[in-house]
Amino acid sequence: MPWETTRQTGGKKGTKRSLLVDGRGAPLSLIVAGANRHDVKLLALTLDAIVVKRPKPTARHPQNLCVDKGYVGQPAEREMRSRGYIPHVPATTISKPARRQKRGRARRWVVERTHSWMNNFRKLRIRYEKKAANFEGLLHLATALICWRM
Repeated sequence: MPWETTRQTGGKKGTKRSLLVDGRGAPLSLIVAGANRHDVKLLALTLDAIVVKRPKPTARHPQNLCVDKGYVGQPAEREMRSRGYIPHVPATTISKPARRQKRGRARRWVVERTHSWMNNFRKLRIRYEKKAANFEGLLHLATALICWRM
């Protein structure tokens, strides 16, 4: 009927920040996309958008990449390995192992800490900018300030 309002079906409103950080939490790359995009689809863009020159991985100094459970699967693992990273993805099983290793554990909390640092900028906590370019510029300014403070 013409007088009925149409509802938006599917998809999520909002913005997703795909962030790659080093071991200290310094941002290395940042991609902004709609919240309805899956993390795996942003993985290749995020890995290719690194702003500093990346050293070549060697047998003596391999480069590890710690990710969360959203990156489980062959497409994500293929993207990470094709760029020379050793992926560290948590197991999808519900039961926990009896003994945990003390050496070489993943440190995914570093990314969460960097997201928290970005949320400390009040302008970024809630997105008021309508244009994606303006919002992305503010995010890049925030990442520059985070690197400056380190």
